Amino acid sequence: MADIVIMGAGLSGTLMAYEMADQMRPGDRLTLVGQGQHYHFVPSNPWVAVGWRERTAIEVDLQPIMAQKKIRFETAGVRRVNPVENRLDLEDGDTLSYDYLIIATGPELAFDEIPGFGPAHHTQSICQVGHAEQAYAAFNRFCEKPGPIIVGAAQGASCFGPAYEFAMLLDTELRRRGLRDQVPMTFVTSEPYIGHLGLDGVGDTKSMLEHELRQRHIKWITSARVTQVDPDGMTVEEVGQGGAVTATHRLPHAYAMLLPAFRGVEAVRGVQGLVNPRGFVLTDAFQRNPAFPNVFAVGVCVAIPPIGATPVPVGVPKTGFMIESMVTSTAHNVGALLRGEPVQWKPTLNAICLADFGDGGVAFVAQPQIPPRNVNWSSEGKWVHVAKVAFEKYFIGKVRRGTSEPFFERFILDRLNIRKVKATLGPTPMP
Repeated sequence: MADIVIMGAGLSGTLMAYEMADQMRPGDRLTLVGQGQHYHFVPSNPWVAVGWRERTAIEVDLQPIMAQKKIRFETAGVRRVNPVENRLDLEDGDTLSYDYLIIATGPELAFDEIPGFGPAHHTQSICQVGHAEQAYAAFNRFCEKPGPIIVGAAQGASCFGPAYEFAMLLDTELRRRGLRDQVPMTFVTSEPYIGHLGLDGVGDTKSMLEHELRQRHIKWITSARVTQVDPDGMTVEEVGQGGAVTATHRLPHAYAMLLPAFRGVEAVRGVQGLVNPRGFVLTDAFQRNPAFPNVFAVGVCVAIPPIGATPVPVGVPKTGFMIESMVTSTAHNVGALLRGEPVQWKPTLNAICLADFGDGGVAFVAQPQIPPRNVNWSSEGKWVHVAKVAFEKYFIGKVRRGTSEPFFERFILDRLNIRKVKATLGPTPMP
């Protein structure tokens, strides 16, 4: 009999619990440790931040699902990981021992690295559903007295798609409210060029996203480093190839949302052999930690080096399809160890992204995520909005059903037949 513990109950941790349950032997015990009992569908946060979704529509209570699947569910959260002793110290003072640990925490949001940055200060966030609700409340106040808007991603960020998505959604919503002509918009990003996405571009994302920004009269600054955020302004440096500052901008704002850099959560940061200096979990090709072979990691908490040097640091995103591949491989590898077999499953690490703009959108597929690629495809159109709505409906349904069936791969194949996607929806629920 073995104790398997999954640390984190977000997208990767919830999927991990479902797939791991299918790999266990009779008598093995599975525990999921989260912070609170609710799962939130993070890709819908941009919709929450413009009022197109309510929190309750993208929220799932995991307690009854885990009870039905006979998975122990702890909601106190983890204070510290002690891999030498195979133990977790929980926030409520209890401890939890394990034979195998799977870390699926997601990241900590590094707002403190820029003065005045973050929802506790002078910029909004869409990284968490609570932040998105706060961003919507701030947007409604903004609409009473419109002014300049700044949207983008700060230095060290590794998630760029939602920044583009939110900029376009704001543009769409402002036009619906008849306010767009009163709102200058600037997209500020650490990417070396528009559409880089932390992936050195996928297909024609550079041209497509530049076109979208031009069409919507959104100016942009790339290779940008934010040095200070004040209540009504932001200081942004443009950095050249050699690392020298080529221009400094003082941008006014009445509303700003920039995605932050990520780092590993406090529970693992500084644990020698487990994480890199940024706190991300080190793994081999089988998602296993080299120093502690009974510890695995999946999702955004995993250390993946950047594609190459850029004037301003840019991280590599971990998209849903990539995370699901990590989860499936890890479940099979831990299952193999339980049965006394060697690990042999490796994730494919492909990337699929849908960025909804409300009245259109951009999608891309990168196989593998890191170039050179076998598939390097991008497309745009109104179908992306339909696909994103289907994506939300499919995935939240999967979480509520507690099913371990493959999702992202099936979804993208369904996407290729857009009529099939529409048929699953009935009338498209436009925002």
